[in-house]
Amino acid sequence: MTAYVVMIRERVTNPAELEVYAQKARAAREGHPMERLAFYGDVDVLEGSPIDGCVILSFPTITDARRWYESPRYQDARKHRQNGAEYRVFITEGLAAAAPSTERGAKG
Repeated sequence: MTAYVVMIRERVTNPAELEVYAQKARAAREGHPMERLAFYGDVDVLEGSPIDGCVILSFPTITDARRWYESPRYQDARKHRQNGAEYRVFITEGLAAAAPSTERGAKG
């Protein structure tokens, strides 16, 4: 089942460290089946504290997401992210694809 890594950047503390992170994180994607669904675009916070940015990555499974996150290359990049900004990062499982409705006029 599809899994999503969500990275919420609260605030930047060291832009130079984030530059190093960006280079290393890009290289750490190699060999991992991921798709970038959102990547630091405009954010409209509807509830809660303002955020500085957000990334959403899609993986085929939670196992694939963890393999990427726990990979030596990403762990090397991660330390620069942690030195450069405050983040919340989590993996969430997606929903199973719904079968198309075969009922005509079903309300739902």
